[in-house]
Amino acid sequence: MILKGTGGSETEVTWEDQQNINKFGRLNNRFHELEDEIKVAKEAIDNLEDASNELILTDEEVVRFQIGEVFAHVPKEEVETRIEEMKELNSKNLEKLEEEKESVVAQMAELKKILYGKFKDSINLEED
Repeated sequence: MILKGTGGSETEVTWEDQQNINKFGRLNNRFHELEDEIKVAKEAIDNLEDASNELILTDEEVVRFQIGEVFAHVPKEEVETRIEEMKELNSKNLEKLEEEKESVVAQMAELKKILYGKFKDSINLEED
């Protein structure tokens, strides 16, 4: 395959170039998946924080706690413990997702350097 630049120059696309382009596409897809997963994780943490705050305000010793699709009457202290555990688990998950996102961004930047170095303005790796 040959790419034509805006100046009329032609650049041959090698097998290695195509592999880099494909890898960039996969990384870009994963980047968007990670952004969505990070958004969901942050919302979950916010919801758990809200639940924790509501729990502080209640005078009840036994509260309704959703387990799966069922609400059970659970002692307030146990619910507080469970919510804290869930927040910690979600925070660790969020941290892993953000680390993976940083790695993906770094890999994409490296591929951009390589591909733009070879193809200059014949290739567009930026999103509109």
